[in-house]
Amino acid sequence: MATIPSFRSLLKQVLHLRESPQRTALAFAIGVFIGFSPAYGLHTVMVLFCAWALGLNFLALMVGAFLNNPWTVVPILGATYWVGALLLGRSDSPSFDWHDLSFSAIYEQIMPYAMPFFLGGFVLSILGAALAYPLAYYFVAKHRQSHPPEQTEPLPPPQDVG
Repeated sequence: MATIPSFRSLLKQVLHLRESPQRTALAFAIGVFIGFSPAYGLHTVMVLFCAWALGLNFLALMVGAFLNNPWTVVPILGATYWVGALLLGRSDSPSFDWHDLSFSAIYEQIMPYAMPFFLGGFVLSILGAALAYPLAYYFVAKHRQSHPPEQTEPLPPPQDVG
């Protein structure tokens, strides 16, 4: 049975990546951008795409994206709508009629709140990434100064005899 790594072990792995603190912080910040984005259900796909297309570290991206998790999703959703509604000058609170759960009824109930939700998600994504980069850079650089990697060089590859 495979064990799930703890957040602490994932963080330790991110802090000891063999890349510059700038690239690690950039990957984390883009992960935070993804985590706050309103594209729910696509966060992991977005992380995989960024890791592949931009050559960023998958683990640092995932740690940033996992700021949006089951414990934080409700506050993030609330803040997302609130910021969007505030920017659009709206003061109404979302309401939902639970009596008709057909696709068309859900669609009609959700659509009036889509624009504030997407606008708020975009704004929070940008703010989150802008705050995450300098904080991550500082934290990673400071940690690596106090915990330098081993200074041993790897052995050269064996040469073919023959």
